[in-house]
Amino acid sequence: MSHDLVQILVPIACGCVLPIVGILMGVRQKMNETNKQTEIVLAAIEKHPDMDIEELIKKISPKEKLLKEKLLTKLLWGSLTTFLGIALLGVAFWIDCIGGMETEKLHMMYIGGGVLLAIGVAFLFNYFIGKKMLAKEIEAEERKAIES
Repeated sequence: MSHDLVQILVPIACGCVLPIVGILMGVRQKMNETNKQTEIVLAAIEKHPDMDIEELIKKISPKEKLLKEKLLTKLLWGSLTTFLGIALLGVAFWIDCIGGMETEKLHMMYIGGGVLLAIGVAFLFNYFIGKKMLAKEIEAEERKAIES
């Protein structure tokens, strides 16, 4: 009875609860950042009423990542997930050869490795296509950063 309950609750927790918690944590972090910025701006207005607020907001707001940084992040995640997918597939194949694991669990390892591999290849594909398509924009951003 309890084994059946675990088989039902684990997928529900992983598929429903975990993403909701992740989204809520992201929203909460964004709200905290906004509240901190508001406090800084209000304190600055109280001390210096004639201050240029737009300039202050530009200075304290987080810098947006450059295209090159975004592409390098995709390369990092693509490499990491591809490696993990290949490793998991390799371990599953090794266990399959020596035996000793239930076929249902072994199939889950193969599926997990395949999914990780597919996600990694998609990130790498996105990196290489993005690098080719955004070469001029990246070059323009670098020139702008050097001039600043």
